[in-house]
Amino acid sequence: MGNDSLVCGAFMSLTNDTTRAVEEASEQCLNQIDHAPDLVFVFFTIKHDAAQIRDQLRHRFPNAIILGSCGETIVGGSKEIEGEYALSLWMARLPGVTLNPFHLSYASEIDQGSFLGWTDDLLSPWPKGSILILFGEPFTFPADRLAVLLNEEQPGIPIIGGMASGGDRPKSHRLILNESLHDEGAVGVRLHGSLATRMILSQGCRPIGHPYVITKADRNVIFELGGKKALDQLQGLFEELGPEDKEKIQHGIHVGRVINEYKSHFDRGDFLVRNVIGADQSTGAIAIGDFVRPGQTIQFHLRDAESADEDLKQAFHDLGDTPRGALLFSCNGRGSRLFGEPDHDARIVSEALHHAPLAGFFAAGELGPVGEKNFLHGFTASVLIFESNENGS
Repeated sequence: MGNDSLVCGAFMSLTNDTTRAVEEASEQCLNQIDHAPDLVFVFFTIKHDAAQIRDQLRHRFPNAIILGSCGETIVGGSKEIEGEYALSLWMARLPGVTLNPFHLSYASEIDQGSFLGWTDDLLSPWPKGSILILFGEPFTFPADRLAVLLNEEQPGIPIIGGMASGGDRPKSHRLILNESLHDEGAVGVRLHGSLATRMILSQGCRPIGHPYVITKADRNVIFELGGKKALDQLQGLFEELGPEDKEKIQHGIHVGRVINEYKSHFDRGDFLVRNVIGADQSTGAIAIGDFVRPGQTIQFHLRDAESADEDLKQAFHDLGDTPRGALLFSCNGRGSRLFGEPDHDARIVSEALHHAPLAGFFAAGELGPVGEKNFLHGFTASVLIFESNENGS
């Protein structure tokens, strides 16, 4: 390929020597793209020296935009390395693409909460076709509030990424942006230009029963569905289920809220899935992890390993163009915790993408769009696929 083509490379090193890991991954990636990269992502377990990673990459790639995050589990190709030393490097040559990197912090005491750190080029309306990739520190950065803000101010612009994981307290996570190292806030990059991407979001659930219209609700409490008590509707659904689903529903039930009410038929990708977090037998109400209002449509969902496997595979059934590379952000509640063994998500995604360069990490919250709006999710696999660019083939 010529220098006007999008090219990606990826490699994961498992050595416990940080210097060697960065050097090995850098050499392998450069062999794949055969050119200095424009964009570099690095994902690493918290055991690695983040400052050393930053210094080496900045020295090695002085003209690239570099972003990174620690993670409890690191993805490289078809492998997921849980809790052990791992460093996964992903890089791309992106001709014709403008990159706008930034670090945001959140000031809770300003105007009921404000995001600080926007650069001048990110304050005006964003070009059509822009995408935002973001990694946040889960204790100090409310990514769900950022999603709401950008849904309003930059409508139609998708956000993808995840919250750093592996730490157990504030300031225990590490984020990299070029020559800077952060233990709070979020780092990100906006991309726009001659770039074709696709986003795939698998919430790991399957709908059961049929949709209901909310007829009485207050904030996150649903009192009535279709004019009947919500618990009565749920009990009626339970009685219709087969033995296996009756057993599964005992371990947890979820609610999927339809995002686009104008559709006549709802598929898996039309729902924002949230947990049922409580019920009141006296009123027949259920509480969920989302704000709802009368007139919205919901459907109950089940989540288990079988459903998560089926949902992820189905998400790739009409992939289309051969991908050039991809990033994967999965929930740290997946992996061996959900499937009994590692590599599930990475293997399915890698095979679906014909083993295109793939990297990522398991997050404490995943960012991705449902319909035209962005949300912070849980138990989700969020995938960004780089398909091609307009300048090259």
